[in-house]
Amino acid sequence: MKRFVVFDLDGTLLNTIPDIAGAMNRALKRHGLPQHPNDSYKLFTGNGAKVLTQRAVGERTDMWQAVYQDYAQDYAAHSRVDTAPYDGIPQALAELKRMGVHALVYSNKDDADTKDVIRHYFPGYEFLAVLGARAGIPLKPDPTALDALMALHGLKAHNGLYVGDTVMDMRCAHAVGLYAVAVTWGFQTRDMLRAEHPNSMINHPDELVALVRERLIKHA
Repeated sequence: MKRFVVFDLDGTLLNTIPDIAGAMNRALKRHGLPQHPNDSYKLFTGNGAKVLTQRAVGERTDMWQAVYQDYAQDYAAHSRVDTAPYDGIPQALAELKRMGVHALVYSNKDDADTKDVIRHYFPGYEFLAVLGARAGIPLKPDPTALDALMALHGLKAHNGLYVGDTVMDMRCAHAVGLYAVAVTWGFQTRDMLRAEHPNSMINHPDELVALVRERLIKHA
């Protein structure tokens, strides 16, 4: 039996907002468009880089593709400047490993960017799988990619948790039948998360360790 936790990336494992906002604001500036404060990007993210760009350009829908190309290049070069793991995340991952619980990362961020930042910020940590957005595969909350990933690794929903900070995460968790854990340290508000009926809501990674111990270890 494989016990496991699926993690979202942005807003769950890593605070990526400073680098996302920096790259997008530079792209907007180069195209003569208004820039946004960092906090605005918390609500722009969650649906992939293309939707992020469309939200950032606002009414200038004619420019989003050019801005997207500029942003993608800028972010690839500057995705590891001010990004950092949230307090307690490295310790929580280490405790999961000690308990024999597998960790996976599933993100709507571009697959190459997802793998790059995971390698950089969690060097040496052996995730069972790291998966981001790929061409032709629908983004979450569509369950297609996560269903396939779980099948590939022989994972059963009743042996796992899904941890995320957005509406899309909660909907994806419900769609694949995973116990949905909403984190309050991320990008979206408590009210937004509550509206999606998560199974649990936690305020610090220490609470995740306790939840894993209770649901996946104690009653295994």
